[in-house]
Amino acid sequence: MAQQQVKRKRRAVSGVIILDKPLGFSSNAALQKVRWLLNAEKGGHTGSLDPLATGVLPLCFGEATKFSRYLLDADKCYETVMQLGVTTTTADAEGEVLERKPVSVTQADIESVLPAFRGAIKQVPPMYSALKKDGQPLYKLARNGETVEREARDVTISKLELLAVNGDKVKLSVACSKGTYIRSLVEDIGAQLGCGAHVAELRRTQAGPFDISQAISLEKLIALQEQQDSEALDQFLLPSDCGLTHWPIVELTEHSSYYWLHGQPVRGNQAPRFGMVRVYNHQAQFIGIGEMNDDGLVAPKRLIQSK
Repeated sequence: MAQQQVKRKRRAVSGVIILDKPLGFSSNAALQKVRWLLNAEKGGHTGSLDPLATGVLPLCFGEATKFSRYLLDADKCYETVMQLGVTTTTADAEGEVLERKPVSVTQADIESVLPAFRGAIKQVPPMYSALKKDGQPLYKLARNGETVEREARDVTISKLELLAVNGDKVKLSVACSKGTYIRSLVEDIGAQLGCGAHVAELRRTQAGPFDISQAISLEKLIALQEQQDSEALDQFLLPSDCGLTHWPIVELTEHSSYYWLHGQPVRGNQAPRFGMVRVYNHQAQFIGIGEMNDDGLVAPKRLIQSK
């Protein structure tokens, strides 16, 4: 009789790891790998990066997962390499080639079209995306050869700079609002240039307050876990509220903390008049997030479980 494998007990770890997502991994595959390395009970990521993309992917564990949705709304920065002269089904290098055209654009030509894509623009999401139509992800419909009407969405490109031109490859730096598709942006720029284009490379350099300098490679995490153990990776865990540093802090007394943690709105020290806030107790411990109500009280929204 085969010996039954003993399931290892997961650890209740909380915090955020900024992963430098490797090429070829889906965001979920990267999350599950790091969660296994950490031996963490619970984990979630903060918005998908395509398998083709690398770079900043904040991964939330334990109590930090309660605040991951607020990181989804964060602005992002990317560096991308456009392949001119070739359009593909997915608008990136993973798709099948749709059309090839000769490339005769100059650096000046590229510079001349970029202003039209800066600021507030309308963008049609690609068919190969996780957006849903009647409950079905668009990429599943696209794989079946279907194309459906997609409504143009408002996005903001706060920075779009030409970094380099190397033959038919163009490197761009992009800073944008949530929901922006770099594949659609590159495809639209290629159409404007008249030769078409797709994303050959994509690297996310910033997501909200996190940048690439804080990111840890998967190889480093694997090596450390193999040399030592899962606990050795705890040194890379940032505090659960590290993605909310732009929110005001409200400090509560021991008395107020008790009632707040039991669902009651309370008065806080140096509280703003409105908006979302980070809440700390009398021992300077983060205990959750709240929202200011019309009475000037901090109403609890998401609480940190006390150990």
